[in-house]
Amino acid sequence: MGKLSDKVAVITGGNSGIGLSTAKRFAEEGACVYIIARRHADVDAAVATIGPRGRGVAGDVTNDADLDRLYSKIETEQGQIDIVFANAGTFADNAPLGEITEDQFDHIFGINVRAVLFTVQKALPLMRDGGSIIINASAASVMGVALLSLYSASKAAVRSFARTWTAELAPRMIRSNVISPAWIDTPLLSAAGMSNEQIVQFREMALPLIPLRRFAGAEDVANAVLFLASDDSAFISGHELFIDGGTVSI
Repeated sequence: MGKLSDKVAVITGGNSGIGLSTAKRFAEEGACVYIIARRHADVDAAVATIGPRGRGVAGDVTNDADLDRLYSKIETEQGQIDIVFANAGTFADNAPLGEITEDQFDHIFGINVRAVLFTVQKALPLMRDGGSIIINASAASVMGVALLSLYSASKAAVRSFARTWTAELAPRMIRSNVISPAWIDTPLLSAAGMSNEQIVQFREMALPLIPLRRFAGAEDVANAVLFLASDDSAFISGHELFIDGGTVSI
C-alpha cells in the first residue's frame, strides 16, 4: 500500500520540473494523477513518463474554461479529488521598481495568484473532506530580493491564501499548506529568458549563499509535497515549508 493509494490528485504545471517530479512520486505512491499544462505534446509526454496512473489535459490555468474542462473530466472519471497541488507559476517579466508595467503585473499575478485561487476554488465541489491543498510559493517572498517585486509579492499573496483557507476549510478538515523553495534546478531559469551563460553565472553567485552548498533537484521538492499530501502530515495545516537548503533560517 502506497502513501496515496486510491487518492486522486491534481497538479497544475505538471509537465516539467517540480510538477512532473511530484506527479511521478504521487503515482509511485498509488495516486491517480491529473496534470494540466498548456501544450498537448508536453502533456502527452509527461503522462507517458508518469505511467498508467497519469492523466492529462491541455489547458491554460489562467483560463476558467480550461479549468472547468479539467474538473469535468475528473468528475466523470473519478467523482472526487483528494489532493490539489497548485504548482503552475511564472518567474518571467520581473522588472525594477520604476520600470514595472501594467502588462507585467497582470502577467505575473494572473498566473501566480489568480490561477491559484481559481484552481483551488473550482476544485472544492469535488474535494473530499480531509483532503490536502498544497501551493507552490517561494522563499523569495520573505527574502527581499532586488528586482523581484512582482514575483515576491505574488508568492506572498498565495502564502496568505493558505492561512485563510486553513480557517475557512477547517469544518471540512481540508488542510492547506505552502512549500517555499529556493535554489532549485528546474527549467524555470531558462523559461525566464536566462541564457546558459547567465544560468552558470547565477549558480556560481548563489552557491555560497546556500548553507547546504548545493542546489536542490525537483525530486527534493516532490518529496516534501508528498509529505504534505499524505497522512504523514495529517495534523499540519496553514504551514509554510521552506525547501531552501537552510537559506532563510540563518
